[in-house]
Amino acid sequence: MSELKKIYPFAAIVGQEEMKKGLLLNAINPKLSGILIRGEKGTAKSTAVRALAALLPEIEVVADCLYGCDPDDITTMCMNCRERLANGETLPRAQRKMRVVDLPVSATEDRVVGTLDIEQAIKKGEKRFEPGVLAQANRGILYVDEVNLLDDHIVDVLLDSAAMGVNTVEREGVSFIHPANFILVGTMNPEEGELRPQLLDRFGFCVNITGIIDPALRVEVVKRRAAFEEDPEGFADRWEAEQDKLRRQIIEAKALLPKVQISDEMLFLIAGIAIEMGVDGHRADLIMMKAAKTMAAFNGREEVSEEDVRQSVDLALLHRMRRKPFQELAVDRQKLQGVMAGFKHSHVHSHTHAVK
Repeated sequence: MSELKKIYPFAAIVGQEEMKKGLLLNAINPKLSGILIRGEKGTAKSTAVRALAALLPEIEVVADCLYGCDPDDITTMCMNCRERLANGETLPRAQRKMRVVDLPVSATEDRVVGTLDIEQAIKKGEKRFEPGVLAQANRGILYVDEVNLLDDHIVDVLLDSAAMGVNTVEREGVSFIHPANFILVGTMNPEEGELRPQLLDRFGFCVNITGIIDPALRVEVVKRRAAFEEDPEGFADRWEAEQDKLRRQIIEAKALLPKVQISDEMLFLIAGIAIEMGVDGHRADLIMMKAAKTMAAFNGREEVSEEDVRQSVDLALLHRMRRKPFQELAVDRQKLQGVMAGFKHSHVHSHTHAVK
Protein backbone atom coordinates (compact mmCIF):
# COMPACT_ATOMS: atom_id res chain seq x y z
CA MET A 1 0.00 0.00 0.00
CA SER A 2 1.41 3.42 -0.92
CA GLU A 3 2.29 5.87 1.86
CA LEU A 4 -0.33 8.33 0.62
CA LYS A 5 -3.12 5.82 1.04
CA LYS A 6 -2.36 5.75 4.76
CA ILE A 7 -3.16 9.46 5.07
CA TYR A 8 -6.74 10.50 5.73
CA PRO A 9 -8.12 12.37 2.67
CA PHE A 10 -8.45 16.15 3.06
CA ALA A 11 -11.82 16.13 1.28
CA ALA A 12 -13.21 13.66 3.84
CA ILE A 13 -12.62 15.89 6.88
CA VAL A 14 -16.02 16.70 8.43
CA GLY A 15 -16.77 20.33 9.33
CA GLN A 16 -13.92 22.66 10.42
CA GLU A 17 -14.57 24.72 7.28
CA GLU A 18 -12.56 27.76 8.45
CA MET A 19 -9.47 25.65 9.14
CA LYS A 20 -9.71 23.90 5.76
CA LYS A 21 -10.19 27.23 3.98
CA GLY A 22 -7.18 28.76 5.77
CA LEU A 23 -4.96 25.81 4.85
CA LEU A 24 -6.07 25.78 1.20
CA LEU A 25 -5.54 29.53 0.78
CA ASN A 26 -2.01 29.22 2.20
CA ALA A 27 -1.30 26.37 -0.21
CA ILE A 28 -2.38 28.54 -3.14
CA ASN A 29 -0.58 31.65 -1.90
CA PRO A 30 2.38 31.02 0.45
CA LYS A 31 2.74 34.82 0.84
CA LEU A 32 -0.15 34.69 3.32
CA SER A 33 2.39 34.08 6.13
CA GLY A 34 1.03 30.84 7.48
CA ILE A 35 -1.78 29.88 9.79
CA LEU A 36 -2.17 29.36 13.52
CA ILE A 37 -4.78 26.76 14.49
CA ARG A 38 -6.02 27.12 18.05
CA GLY A 39 -8.06 24.31 19.48
CA GLU A 40 -8.37 21.59 22.03
CA LYS A 41 -6.84 18.14 21.60
CA GLY A 42 -8.49 15.76 19.15
CA THR A 43 -9.90 18.35 16.74
CA ALA A 44 -8.18 16.94 13.61
CA LYS A 45 -5.45 19.61 13.55
CA SER A 46 -2.53 17.38 12.57
CA THR A 47 -4.78 15.18 10.41
CA ALA A 48 -5.71 18.23 8.34
CA VAL A 49 -2.08 19.34 7.86
CA ARG A 50 -0.90 15.92 6.68
CA ALA A 51 -3.98 15.57 4.51
CA LEU A 52 -3.23 18.93 2.86
CA ALA A 53 0.33 17.87 1.96
CA ALA A 54 -0.95 14.62 0.46
CA LEU A 55 -3.57 16.55 -1.52
CA LEU A 56 -1.15 19.03 -3.08
CA PRO A 57 0.28 18.31 -6.54
CA GLU A 58 3.81 16.91 -6.79
CA ILE A 59 6.65 19.41 -7.11
CA GLU A 60 9.60 19.38 -9.50
CA VAL A 61 12.94 19.48 -7.65
CA VAL A 62 16.65 19.50 -8.44
CA ALA A 63 17.25 15.80 -7.73
CA ASP A 64 20.51 16.11 -5.77
CA CYS A 65 19.87 19.45 -4.04
CA LEU A 66 19.67 19.60 -0.25
CA TYR A 67 16.90 22.18 -0.42
CA GLY A 68 14.86 20.65 -3.22
CA CYS A 69 15.23 23.80 -5.36
CA ASP A 70 12.83 24.44 -8.23
CA PRO A 71 14.85 23.75 -11.41
CA ASP A 72 12.79 26.33 -13.33
CA ASP A 73 13.07 29.25 -10.91
CA ILE A 74 16.51 30.80 -10.53
CA THR A 75 15.16 33.51 -8.18
CA THR A 76 14.49 31.01 -5.38
CA MET A 77 17.50 28.73 -5.93
CA CYS A 78 20.31 28.08 -3.47
CA MET A 79 23.79 29.39 -4.32
CA ASN A 80 25.01 25.92 -5.28
CA CYS A 81 22.26 25.38 -7.90
CA ARG A 82 22.86 28.89 -9.29
CA GLU A 83 26.59 28.24 -9.64
CA ARG A 84 25.95 24.95 -11.40
CA LEU A 85 23.64 26.69 -13.87
CA ALA A 86 26.17 29.47 -14.43
CA ASN A 87 28.77 26.78 -15.24
CA GLY A 88 26.50 25.47 -17.96
CA GLU A 89 25.44 22.34 -16.09
CA THR A 90 22.00 20.83 -16.70
CA LEU A 91 20.37 20.30 -13.31
CA PRO A 92 19.02 16.77 -12.73
CA ARG A 93 15.27 16.77 -12.13
CA ALA A 94 12.96 14.67 -10.01
CA GLN A 95 9.35 14.85 -8.87
CA ARG A 96 8.23 14.35 -5.31
CA LYS A 97 5.32 14.97 -3.00
CA MET A 98 5.32 18.04 -0.81
CA ARG A 99 6.81 17.28 2.60
CA VAL A 100 5.51 17.98 6.07
CA VAL A 101 8.44 18.69 8.39
CA ASP A 102 7.67 18.51 12.11
CA LEU A 103 9.40 20.84 14.51
CA PRO A 104 9.68 19.34 18.00
CA VAL A 105 8.93 21.67 20.92
CA SER A 106 12.33 20.85 22.40
CA ALA A 107 14.20 22.03 19.26
CA THR A 108 17.29 24.15 19.84
CA GLU A 109 18.14 27.11 17.62
CA ASP A 110 20.96 25.14 15.93
CA ARG A 111 18.54 22.33 15.13
CA VAL A 112 16.18 24.85 13.52
CA VAL A 113 18.52 27.09 11.52
CA GLY A 114 21.43 24.70 10.97
CA THR A 115 25.07 25.07 11.97
CA LEU A 116 28.16 26.58 10.38
CA ASP A 117 31.54 24.97 10.92
CA ILE A 118 33.50 28.06 11.96
CA GLU A 119 36.84 26.25 12.24
CA GLN A 120 36.57 25.03 8.64
CA ALA A 121 35.65 28.53 7.45
CA ILE A 122 38.58 30.21 9.20
CA LYS A 123 41.24 27.60 8.42
CA LYS A 124 40.35 26.65 4.87
CA GLY A 125 37.99 29.43 3.79
CA GLU A 126 35.29 26.82 3.09
CA LYS A 127 31.76 27.26 4.29
CA ARG A 128 30.60 23.94 5.64
CA PHE A 129 26.94 24.13 6.56
CA GLU A 130 24.98 21.47 8.39
CA PRO A 131 21.33 22.04 7.38
CA GLY A 132 18.58 22.31 9.98
CA VAL A 133 14.81 22.02 10.00
CA LEU A 134 14.34 25.18 7.88
CA ALA A 135 16.40 23.64 5.08
CA GLN A 136 14.30 20.45 5.12
CA ALA A 137 11.10 22.51 5.07
CA ASN A 138 11.96 24.48 1.92
CA ARG A 139 9.03 24.20 -0.55
CA GLY A 140 7.07 22.16 1.97
CA ILE A 141 4.97 22.60 5.08
CA LEU A 142 6.61 23.33 8.43
CA TYR A 143 4.33 21.97 11.12
CA VAL A 144 4.85 23.25 14.66
CA ASP A 145 2.60 21.56 17.18
CA GLU A 146 2.22 23.47 20.47
CA VAL A 147 3.92 26.54 19.01
CA ASN A 148 3.00 28.42 22.21
CA LEU A 149 5.38 26.19 24.18
CA LEU A 150 8.36 26.96 21.93
CA ASP A 151 11.01 29.43 23.00
CA ASP A 152 9.94 32.95 21.84
CA HIS A 153 13.26 33.47 20.13
CA ILE A 154 12.79 30.33 18.00
CA VAL A 155 9.24 31.38 17.06
CA ASP A 156 10.76 34.71 15.95
CA VAL A 157 13.30 32.93 13.74
CA LEU A 158 10.54 30.78 12.17
CA LEU A 159 8.32 33.77 11.47
CA ASP A 160 11.24 35.72 9.99
CA SER A 161 12.08 32.90 7.60
CA ALA A 162 8.44 32.39 6.70
CA ALA A 163 8.16 36.10 5.82
CA MET A 164 11.47 36.40 3.95
CA GLY A 165 11.62 33.00 2.26
CA VAL A 166 15.27 32.63 3.27
CA ASN A 167 17.26 31.53 6.30
CA THR A 168 20.42 33.41 7.21
CA VAL A 169 22.90 31.87 9.64
CA GLU A 170 25.62 34.09 11.05
CA ARG A 171 28.44 33.00 13.33
CA GLU A 172 31.49 35.11 14.20
CA GLY A 173 31.28 37.22 11.06
CA VAL A 174 30.76 34.22 8.76
CA SER A 175 27.31 34.05 7.18
CA PHE A 176 25.43 31.51 5.10
CA ILE A 177 22.09 31.96 3.39
CA HIS A 178 19.73 29.40 1.87
CA PRO A 179 16.13 29.34 0.59
CA ALA A 180 13.45 28.59 3.19
CA ASN A 181 10.11 28.98 1.44
CA PHE A 182 7.53 27.06 3.40
CA ILE A 183 3.93 27.14 4.56
CA LEU A 184 4.07 27.66 8.31
CA VAL A 185 1.33 25.88 10.25
CA GLY A 186 1.34 26.32 14.01
CA THR A 187 -1.12 24.63 16.34
CA MET A 188 -1.76 25.26 19.99
CA ASN A 189 -4.11 24.42 22.80
CA PRO A 190 -5.10 27.80 24.34
CA GLU A 191 -5.54 26.11 27.73
CA GLU A 192 -1.76 25.69 27.85
CA GLY A 193 -1.00 29.41 27.54
CA GLU A 194 -1.17 32.03 24.82
CA LEU A 195 1.36 33.33 22.32
CA ARG A 196 2.66 36.87 22.81
CA PRO A 197 0.56 39.38 20.79
CA GLN A 198 3.61 40.43 18.72
CA LEU A 199 4.09 36.82 17.60
CA LEU A 200 0.37 36.22 17.13
CA ASP A 201 0.11 39.18 14.76
CA ARG A 202 2.79 37.78 12.48
CA PHE A 203 0.81 34.66 11.61
CA GLY A 204 -1.19 35.61 8.51
CA PHE A 205 -4.26 33.65 9.56
CA CYS A 206 -5.66 32.32 12.79
CA VAL A 207 -8.57 29.93 13.35
CA ASN A 208 -10.27 28.75 16.50
CA ILE A 209 -11.52 25.21 16.26
CA THR A 210 -13.69 23.37 18.72
CA GLY A 211 -15.19 19.90 18.87
CA ILE A 212 -18.30 19.54 16.68
CA ILE A 213 -21.54 19.81 18.67
CA ASP A 214 -24.03 18.73 15.98
CA PRO A 215 -24.83 15.05 16.79
CA ALA A 216 -25.33 14.10 13.13
CA LEU A 217 -21.92 15.51 12.20
CA ARG A 218 -20.25 13.83 15.18
CA VAL A 219 -21.70 10.50 14.07
CA GLU A 220 -20.36 11.18 10.56
CA VAL A 221 -16.87 11.87 11.98
CA VAL A 222 -16.90 8.53 13.81
CA LYS A 223 -18.28 6.59 10.81
CA ARG A 224 -15.69 7.99 8.41
CA ARG A 225 -12.83 7.49 10.83
CA ALA A 226 -13.86 3.88 11.45
CA ALA A 227 -14.23 3.21 7.70
CA PHE A 228 -10.77 4.68 7.12
CA GLU A 229 -9.16 2.59 9.85
CA GLU A 230 -10.77 -0.62 8.58
CA ASP A 231 -9.75 -0.09 4.95
CA PRO A 232 -7.55 2.97 4.32
CA GLU A 233 -7.06 2.16 0.65
CA GLY A 234 -10.74 1.59 -0.11
CA PHE A 235 -11.68 4.72 1.82
CA ALA A 236 -9.09 6.82 -0.04
CA ASP A 237 -10.34 5.46 -3.37
CA ARG A 238 -13.91 6.50 -2.56
CA TRP A 239 -12.74 10.07 -1.96
CA GLU A 240 -10.34 10.27 -4.91
CA ALA A 241 -12.78 12.10 -7.22
CA GLU A 242 -13.35 14.82 -4.59
CA GLN A 243 -9.62 15.01 -3.88
CA ASP A 244 -8.90 15.37 -7.57
CA LYS A 245 -11.43 18.16 -7.92
CA LEU A 246 -9.77 20.08 -5.08
CA ARG A 247 -6.31 19.42 -6.51
CA ARG A 248 -7.33 20.86 -9.88
CA GLN A 249 -8.92 23.85 -8.16
CA ILE A 250 -5.62 24.56 -6.34
CA ILE A 251 -3.53 24.29 -9.52
CA GLU A 252 -5.92 26.57 -11.43
CA ALA A 253 -6.08 29.08 -8.56
CA LYS A 254 -2.27 29.26 -8.39
CA ALA A 255 -2.16 30.05 -12.12
CA LEU A 256 -4.96 32.61 -11.88
CA LEU A 257 -3.72 34.44 -8.76
CA PRO A 258 -1.26 36.83 -10.51
CA LYS A 259 -4.09 38.06 -12.76
CA VAL A 260 -6.54 38.84 -9.94
CA GLN A 261 -7.40 42.54 -9.63
CA ILE A 262 -8.80 44.39 -6.64
CA SER A 263 -10.70 47.66 -6.98
CA ASP A 264 -10.19 50.75 -4.82
CA GLU A 265 -13.74 50.18 -3.67
CA MET A 266 -12.81 46.80 -2.17
CA LEU A 267 -9.65 48.26 -0.61
CA PHE A 268 -11.80 50.92 1.08
CA LEU A 269 -14.12 48.19 2.34
CA ILE A 270 -11.12 46.33 3.81
CA ALA A 271 -9.80 49.52 5.45
CA GLY A 272 -13.30 50.28 6.81
CA ILE A 273 -13.56 46.80 8.35
CA ALA A 274 -10.11 47.07 9.97
CA ILE A 275 -10.88 50.52 11.44
CA GLU A 276 -14.34 49.58 12.67
CA MET A 277 -13.09 46.33 14.23
CA GLY A 278 -10.37 48.19 16.14
CA VAL A 279 -7.41 46.32 14.71
CA ASP A 280 -3.87 47.37 15.61
CA GLY A 281 -1.39 48.15 12.83
CA HIS A 282 -1.71 47.69 9.08
CA ARG A 283 -0.78 44.05 8.67
CA ALA A 284 -4.45 43.06 8.90
CA ASP A 285 -5.39 45.17 5.86
CA LEU A 286 -2.57 43.68 3.83
CA ILE A 287 -3.40 40.10 4.77
CA MET A 288 -7.11 40.71 4.12
CA MET A 289 -6.29 42.03 0.66
CA LYS A 290 -4.03 39.05 -0.15
CA ALA A 291 -6.60 36.63 1.27
CA ALA A 292 -9.45 38.19 -0.73
CA LYS A 293 -7.41 37.95 -3.95
CA THR A 294 -6.53 34.32 -3.18
CA MET A 295 -10.19 33.61 -2.41
CA ALA A 296 -11.20 35.09 -5.78
CA ALA A 297 -8.60 32.90 -7.55
CA PHE A 298 -9.86 29.83 -5.66
CA ASN A 299 -13.36 30.64 -6.90
CA GLY A 300 -12.06 31.02 -10.45
CA ARG A 301 -12.50 34.80 -10.74
CA GLU A 302 -10.15 37.60 -11.78
CA GLU A 303 -11.87 40.34 -9.79
CA VAL A 304 -12.23 40.51 -6.00
CA SER A 305 -15.85 40.63 -4.85
CA GLU A 306 -17.42 41.72 -1.58
CA GLU A 307 -17.98 38.04 -0.77
CA ASP A 308 -14.23 37.32 -1.10
CA VAL A 309 -13.53 40.10 1.40
CA ARG A 310 -16.20 38.80 3.78
CA GLN A 311 -14.80 35.28 3.58
CA SER A 312 -11.33 36.47 4.58
CA VAL A 313 -12.33 38.60 7.57
CA ASP A 314 -12.35 35.89 10.24
CA LEU A 315 -9.08 34.32 9.14
CA ALA A 316 -7.22 37.65 9.01
CA LEU A 317 -8.75 39.45 11.99
CA LEU A 318 -9.49 36.87 14.67
CA HIS A 319 -6.12 37.24 16.40
CA ARG A 320 -5.66 40.96 15.68
CA MET A 321 -8.68 42.39 17.47
CA ARG A 322 -7.94 44.45 20.55
CA ARG A 323 -9.31 42.63 23.56
CA LYS A 324 -9.26 42.75 27.30
CA PRO A 325 -7.27 40.18 29.30
CA PHE A 326 -8.98 36.75 29.42
CA GLN A 327 -11.45 37.83 26.74
CA GLU A 328 -12.18 35.15 24.15
CA LEU A 329 -10.78 35.53 20.63
CA ALA A 330 -13.79 36.30 18.43
CA VAL A 331 -14.86 38.58 15.60
CA ASP A 332 -17.81 40.81 16.43
CA ARG A 333 -20.49 39.61 13.98
CA GLN A 334 -22.90 42.51 14.48
CA LYS A 335 -20.20 45.08 13.97
CA LEU A 336 -19.06 43.35 10.78
CA GLN A 337 -22.61 43.23 9.41
CA GLY A 338 -22.96 46.92 10.19
CA VAL A 339 -19.81 47.78 8.20
CA MET A 340 -20.86 45.63 5.23
CA ALA A 341 -24.39 47.07 5.19
CA GLY A 342 -23.11 50.64 5.46
CA PHE A 343 -20.66 49.96 2.65
CA LYS A 344 -23.39 48.56 0.37
CA HIS A 345 -25.58 51.57 1.06
CA SER A 346 -22.91 54.16 0.31
CA HIS A 347 -21.63 52.44 -2.83
CA VAL A 348 -24.87 51.65 -4.60
CA HIS A 349 -24.27 54.24 -7.31
CA SER A 350 -20.50 54.53 -7.35
CA HIS A 351 -18.11 52.67 -9.62
CA THR A 352 -14.35 52.74 -9.35
CA HIS A 353 -11.60 51.50 -11.62
CA ALA A 354 -9.81 48.30 -10.82
CA VAL A 355 -6.26 48.53 -9.63
CA LYS A 356 -3.83 45.70 -9.65
